[in-house]
Amino acid sequence: MKTYLVTGAAGFIGANFVKYLLHKKYKNDENVKVVVLDALTYAGNLGTIKDDIDGKRCVFVKGDIRDSQLVEQLFAEHDIDLVVNFAAESHVDRSIEDPQLFLSVNILGTQNLLDAAKKSWMTGKDEQGYPTFKAGKRYHQVSTDEVYGSLGAEGYFTERTPLCPHSPYSASKASADMIVKAYHDTYHLPTTITRCSNNYGPYHFPEKLIPLMINNILEGKPLPVYGQGLNVRDWLYVEDHCKAIDLVVREGRDGEVYNVGGHNEMTNIDIVKLTIETIRNMMATRKELRAVLRKQVKDAQGDIDISWINNDLITYVADRLGHDQRYAIDPTKIKQELGWYPETKFADGIVKTIEWNLAHQDWIKEVTSGDYQRYYEEMYGKK
Repeated sequence: MKTYLVTGAAGFIGANFVKYLLHKKYKNDENVKVVVLDALTYAGNLGTIKDDIDGKRCVFVKGDIRDSQLVEQLFAEHDIDLVVNFAAESHVDRSIEDPQLFLSVNILGTQNLLDAAKKSWMTGKDEQGYPTFKAGKRYHQVSTDEVYGSLGAEGYFTERTPLCPHSPYSASKASADMIVKAYHDTYHLPTTITRCSNNYGPYHFPEKLIPLMINNILEGKPLPVYGQGLNVRDWLYVEDHCKAIDLVVREGRDGEVYNVGGHNEMTNIDIVKLTIETIRNMMATRKELRAVLRKQVKDAQGDIDISWINNDLITYVADRLGHDQRYAIDPTKIKQELGWYPETKFADGIVKTIEWNLAHQDWIKEVTSGDYQRYYEEMYGKK
């Protein structure tokens, strides 16, 4: 039996990772078990993984990664082999408003997980006095390209790029990465880190750029764009990211960092315009999709009008404080060492993402209304 502890798995990337493990990588494999630990804060939606939780292959525990007693109990009860830490306060705008929360969860929470892993897996000491650990164990930290800071018009982040975070969020993630490195260097704890570019795809919390644009279009609302929208990001389809994490957890070298990027660099304004164009084109050829639009005005042919889905919806707003200009990942290392590559072109991924959002409006309503909190009460409140 191989047991994963996946923290933050009711969030966007974590939920996709759990689904990838259970239904693709280890489909019907009874020798793989996933223990989910999630505090169900603003971006954690238990409804996202409710169908995956069966109490056997997938077990859910509501809790905080800073709770040392709970985390040590999970290691003891489930004999954890692999930790994949997604749990983090993760929205830059929110970190600007409440930086202390980000420091507490992202740094101290990470250290608590590392300490529990060290205690649980340690078997003794070697001749030099370094701890020795059980075979087949690993702690994996899911990080971000934002720890590197901002790039100019050219160049890419490599694993050797110095860390230079600019927001409370990225500073907290950089600090967590350094704690992970410290536990590897000081105690020889088996660890790996991945740093990814911007993810997109199913189950993306609606305050992030792409799902916000999609849902505002469906609602007939303005599309807010920071500054002139010229900030550049490298976009990675979430399942491609999950495959990379899985590869690194299983085959990556201890103590190493692996950058994971999508080779899809685009300015924010181009992302917004492409989203507008893609939705309009989809609804032009598949008129049944127009039923989800809140704006139900008929055109001259008697169909639901979509002429208003155009760039006039874009509204430029004051830029974010300390907004990094450009992120771009060089994933050469993970390609050469592990054979990973991004499979999904952005033009294909954005269509898949829009189609998912159109087909899952019930999920969107749950997470935007706060009703998703009832899943926890329904499933666990009376126990």
